[in-house]
Amino acid sequence: MKQLTKAEEEVMQLLWKIEKGNVAAILEELPEPKPAYNTVSTIVRILEDKGFVSHEKVGKGHVYFPLVKKEEYSNQSLNKLMEGYFQGSFSSMVSFFMKKNDISLKELEEIMKNIKEEGQ
Repeated sequence: MKQLTKAEEEVMQLLWKIEKGNVAAILEELPEPKPAYNTVSTIVRILEDKGFVSHEKVGKGHVYFPLVKKEEYSNQSLNKLMEGYFQGSFSSMVSFFMKKNDISLKELEEIMKNIKEEGQ
């Protein structure tokens, strides 16, 4: 799976949120200052070329929708982060985030408990 630029990822986040939409609907969701309509349209077409988005023709326009699930992309991005910065070590990554975010052992135990509950 290809990596997305910051702008592409921002548009994907919105498409995952709204599930389907034309360029105007995506543009409406973007924060101020909003980019130009043509800019968003170009980003959506790039996402389509990369295989992240497809469209259906509705009237004279197109309605876009994600082909890649958010969870799938998040998992791939997290794995890339772990490989690139933590030599593939999950424990090194968790340790880093615990130190940087000042997470206590009790909070980590709560996180582990939640993970176990979600897996059941």
